[in-house]
Amino acid sequence: MERLEIQRIEKEKWHHLEEKDLERRKEELEEIFLLERCFSEAEKLKRETRLLSQWKHYIQCDGSPDPSISQDMNTFISLWKEETNETFEEVIVKSKLVLSLIEKLKLTLFETPQYDLQDKAIIQYQGSILQLQELLYLKFNTATELILRQASTLADLDSGNMEKVIQDENVTLYVWANLKKNPRYKSIRFSETDIGFEIPRILATSDIALRLLHTHYDHVTPLKPILAPPKEQISTITELVQAEVKNVEETISKEKQEETKPQEDGSNLIPEEEVKAEEQDDTEVKMSSVEEESETAKCELEMKVLSETVSAAQLLLLENAVEKPDYFEENEVDLCQFTTLGGVYHLDIFELPPQCKPVKGWMIVEILKEGLQKYTYPPETTEDLETENVFPPIDVTLKVHKNVIFFEDPMVVRWDAEGKYWRTDGISNVSYKSEERLITFSLDTFGPVTLIQDTHINMPYQSWELRPLDVNKVLLTVTTVFTEIKIQIKENLCMLASVKLKNKEQFSILEGKWMTPIPFIIALKEAGLNIFPTVTSHFYVVINNKVREHLTEEPAENLNWALLMFSGDRAQKLKMDEESEMFSETLKEETEFHSTLYHMVKDFASKEAMEKVRSSNCQFIDSVCHMLLSIRVLSYS
Repeated sequence: MERLEIQRIEKEKWHHLEEKDLERRKEELEEIFLLERCFSEAEKLKRETRLLSQWKHYIQCDGSPDPSISQDMNTFISLWKEETNETFEEVIVKSKLVLSLIEKLKLTLFETPQYDLQDKAIIQYQGSILQLQELLYLKFNTATELILRQASTLADLDSGNMEKVIQDENVTLYVWANLKKNPRYKSIRFSETDIGFEIPRILATSDIALRLLHTHYDHVTPLKPILAPPKEQISTITELVQAEVKNVEETISKEKQEETKPQEDGSNLIPEEEVKAEEQDDTEVKMSSVEEESETAKCELEMKVLSETVSAAQLLLLENAVEKPDYFEENEVDLCQFTTLGGVYHLDIFELPPQCKPVKGWMIVEILKEGLQKYTYPPETTEDLETENVFPPIDVTLKVHKNVIFFEDPMVVRWDAEGKYWRTDGISNVSYKSEERLITFSLDTFGPVTLIQDTHINMPYQSWELRPLDVNKVLLTVTTVFTEIKIQIKENLCMLASVKLKNKEQFSILEGKWMTPIPFIIALKEAGLNIFPTVTSHFYVVINNKVREHLTEEPAENLNWALLMFSGDRAQKLKMDEESEMFSETLKEETEFHSTLYHMVKDFASKEAMEKVRSSNCQFIDSVCHMLLSIRVLSYS
């Protein structure tokens, strides 16, 4: 009987708490809606920043095109195509502007909310990116031809062959011309480096040139499609907003008409001049009031539209694909599972062009109409020769880019120009020296190669922590099997604070550089620090579903963590602790149900803490939210 009485009391208490929760639910949801307006305000500021950026570019008048205007881009591309006989150094200088334009176009595609991006704009921007990439590569080829025409005048005195190295922050060129055709000269090492080739006898006796063009960026991998929300969702939001706008405009119009009607009653008792003056004053006051109401209503609508679009954009960050991509060819690299890192190494064998000849104080050179020609190795028709013996694979040694982190030995892949994808075959004998950052492999045929790493190598995370540092400033720490990444967030900016590998500090070029969230995420990915799941990541990562997770190495007794549970419409503080053997939904004593985690925390947080939460900068809240949603700390821990 005593046990039944206890159960009855507990049941009554539970029902009482549920009723209390329902009574204040509307009030709590209204409060949380007002707090979530910070996302709309942040998005409004972002739009203003984008417009200001366009205006700044307009008033700069520095001659650079506006990448968002197709006419500007077409003119820029056409004029550069007409420029000829540019040296490699001149192309490098121009490439800085080209790379800047490509980066701006990519950021526009990533930073602009999908609801604000029209299909026409996406096609235009991606088309401009592809045109710039193709033209830049063509210019590097033309400049290489210019160098090779002068190979005989640049020949090394010892070997008799030509060797040239040009280094820049975005590109490095290694070129070697076989002028002597010495069959014993088969080992090529560029001066003061370990980078080079081991070529077979048939190449050592041919009129050829070898080029390694290392672009520190990847312009070979196809552009990823822009993730857009369903068109039905867009049209629904648009229709609702348009309907509201129409209603508000009609209401305001009626009010204006009523306020401007002449007052007929009693008009004969007052002199005409006084009536006109009073009517004019009243009309001005009332018109001003109506205009203010009109502006307020429009602002409210604008914020509502922004709120809808921001919510939809946030949901897109949490979206998971329904089906795993399975349309790959044999030996094709799955770019959902792997990521290219460190740029692209363009390996080419060229036919040596006709050389410059001095004639009576002039330099005469034959310029081939077809331009620089590639030397096919191995040849397509080998007659009856034993291909493996006469045309063996070429050994290549490359330097891994210093600003990229590989947590395991990198994999080498080559580009399939016909299929437009990276593939793993045709490469053998791969060895990697991590200390020297040198990778050596044998390649059946020359072409673009790159290094890849598992996209999800740092997933799932072992732990994560969000620690406040100051007002509008936090430190986000993500710990994985291989590394510990610390990210500072303040206002609308993020910075890589530190990276640890095997408990040792690892230098990164990104440390100390403040960036807005999206460029920051892109930079981390390009550096190999990928902790950002995609829509297909759940197919490649085994998610941890641990009930208990320690955020530090201290014993659990000293942490005093509170366990909160949120089911989507109800939040509660649990009686169980981290050491409990079984899960239980039993409510902690002297606590209540709430409709949100925010109101749950309010019950036991200090007034000062909650005041800091309410007074936080809207851009700061938006940045923290964007980082947490992008890293998906709850799903991938």
